Amino acid sequence: MTRARDLLRVRLPLLVRFAMAISASMYVPAIHALVRDAHREAQAFFYSGTFMLAICLGIALATVRTRSSNPTRSHLVALLGAMTILPAMAAIPLREVVADTHPVRAYVEMIAAITTTGGTLFAPERLSETAHLWRALVAWQGGFLILVAAVAILAPLRLGGFEVTYSARDGQYARLSPQMQAVDPEFRVIRYARLIAPVYIVLTGTLWAILVALGEAPTAGAIHAMSTMSTSGITGADGVAGSPAGLPGEIAVFAFLIFAVSRQTFTTDIQKDRAIRLSQDRELRIAALIVVSVSTLILVRHWYSSLDVNAEASFASALRAFWGTAFTVLSFLTTTGWESGDWSTARNWSGLETPVVLLLGLAVFGGGIATTAGGVKLLRIYALYEHGRREMHLLVHPHGIVGGQGARLRIPMRGVQAAWVFFMLFAITIAAVTLALSATGLQFSNAMILAIAALTTTGPLADLTLGTGPARGIGTLSDIAMLIWGAAMILGRLEALALIALFNPDFWRR
Repeated sequence: MTRARDLLRVRLPLLVRFAMAISASMYVPAIHALVRDAHREAQAFFYSGTFMLAICLGIALATVRTRSSNPTRSHLVALLGAMTILPAMAAIPLREVVADTHPVRAYVEMIAAITTTGGTLFAPERLSETAHLWRALVAWQGGFLILVAAVAILAPLRLGGFEVTYSARDGQYARLSPQMQAVDPEFRVIRYARLIAPVYIVLTGTLWAILVALGEAPTAGAIHAMSTMSTSGITGADGVAGSPAGLPGEIAVFAFLIFAVSRQTFTTDIQKDRAIRLSQDRELRIAALIVVSVSTLILVRHWYSSLDVNAEASFASALRAFWGTAFTVLSFLTTTGWESGDWSTARNWSGLETPVVLLLGLAVFGGGIATTAGGVKLLRIYALYEHGRREMHLLVHPHGIVGGQGARLRIPMRGVQAAWVFFMLFAITIAAVTLALSATGLQFSNAMILAIAALTTTGPLADLTLGTGPARGIGTLSDIAMLIWGAAMILGRLEALALIALFNPDFWRR
């Protein structure tokens, strides 16, 4: 027992740990393919996993005594390496399983998975059930990696949204105690991984059990459960809208998508004080406001348009249309990108097309900080809104002073400035990626949609608006356009501020 604990405490480079996890997880699709009697697919995953696991073990033995002079910096570099090197490892068995697949296409497909972007460069029917499971499993591991990195790597550097709640007065940031700030970064990563892993696994297993009980096939239920918790939006050939689980299954997915709205929901503490804090959580409240208000406005829009086409609808169909809208709004707000089965009900009712601009805006807003969701993040949006309201208050009452609870809940001015800087960087990055994709021959509108889909990690947004498969949409991208899109997904997952920190000379002098 003592030796086993000593082995767990061995200090391995973080990137090596990530690579070993990806390699070991290849045995899961190998077993799945073996059960399906798809022996060629089973061999591809088994041999690839064994070969790369052996290489990782060799690298681990060679680097076990290596110590970085700056562990925090090395962890940020390892996070970037995980988003660029691990997809290449994950693409090896995928290229063997999918016939006549170009290496660039398989690599970008795995970048979309590990960054929890989702979407696909392949027609769904071209991929086997095992290949879909592998995509969802890689995205699920990528989601876990992001959850751990957010609190163990990005939070101490005041990145990933934590810069908004940072106060220069006391030098602390949200939900990270001074004791944890002083802990060795290596053990901080291990500590948070052990805290988050059980909750992440139990929640995924619970949703899988619910979906299977409601009628989904075990593999499809596992894909949808992992894709929900990682907000990757990866699905099989049928999709969530065509799932046998129907409306009850969508309600279950809707409930679990709330974990991507606020990091405060991701806890095992269910005491009364925690429930009170959840009801006052800024991100939960602004997400609820967005979902209710946008769903109501879209329903009214469809109802008003139905008057012109003389369409009749019962209260039940109107209620289903509202549900389909609410589910889709929350799905795109959390950058999952799934459509409800009732999303088409409202469109058929009024004859109006899908409001693509609205979906783009929801994806840009994004979910909560320190969650698997992408986008600008709700806390940054709230910081800009609160600052605007504060400035308007000063216009009316130039000498007004905010005191009491309002002063304690205010976003620090330094956090507002950080939110504004990030928002401007995000807008500039969208413009740059759009121009880069346009230079490859894409239409400007399609290039902008792809740029937003990549930077917000909402891959299904591109599938929904541009289509999938080799004949249209992202299936027609050139190799250069695919690599640009892949780089944009990595940039969107790590955020511009983290990459700027990597290229900061002062960061490397520490």
